Amino acid sequence: MRSYEKTITVAQEDLDDLNHVNNVRFVQWIQDVSKEHWQKVATSEIQKEVVWVVMNHNIAYKNAAKLNDIIRIQTYIDQSRGATSVRVVEMYNDKTNQLLLRSSTEWCLLNGSTLRPIRISEDIVRLFSE
Repeated sequence: MRSYEKTITVAQEDLDDLNHVNNVRFVQWIQDVSKEHWQKVATSEIQKEVVWVVMNHNIAYKNAAKLNDIIRIQTYIDQSRGATSVRVVEMYNDKTNQLLLRSSTEWCLLNGSTLRPIRISEDIVRLFSE
């Protein structure tokens, strides 16, 4: 599957009371990179017709990230079936290549007008295929 990658630098506002990246911030980054990937590959026509909603997040936190760490975020679609798709997001310390977290999120595709689930079309599946 075609992947998407970006890097971010940890800022002061990303930290919790232990001076590690706050788990809530990690979830926000998962959401952000997922949306960016979708917007990068889907045409504006497709984006107007459908919308994705999260059904389930499963996040395994492996190591902490600290102020000024550069985090490499990679995401890809692991599988799609019916109206649902599973997206994997992995975050690494860019300097050490140490895995910080791995998430698996189940997304549901909705009709943009009715907000009812719809089957993921072959056109959308192809957007994320190699």
